[in-house]
Amino acid sequence: MIVSTIRMAIPAEKHNDALRVIRSIAVQSRDDPGCLSCRIYSDIEDHNVLVLQGTWESEENLDIHIRSDEYRNLLLVLEMSLKQPEVRFDIISSSTGIETIEKLRSTISRA
Repeated sequence: MIVSTIRMAIPAEKHNDALRVIRSIAVQSRDDPGCLSCRIYSDIEDHNVLVLQGTWESEENLDIHIRSDEYRNLLLVLEMSLKQPEVRFDIISSSTGIETIEKLRSTISRA
């Protein structure tokens, strides 16, 4: 599984245009083969910052997405950024959920 995270600082006057394009990309991405999720976040401490995060089944699925026309539109939005966008691709080999918290918290209550 691959998690792609793009954090960008968009000027206030371009925020609505950028958000419109990013929303379109997120909606289209959710229908792409291998896309497990695609979400948009806003930083509550810096209102200029938008984050686009996608989760992909495989590197091959992500590669196809990056070569797509919709991704080219994302690159145009990144050019609006006030500073160098932060781009990350994290490879996840395993993950856990609430069971990890329950396991660790239960050892505290026994102590």
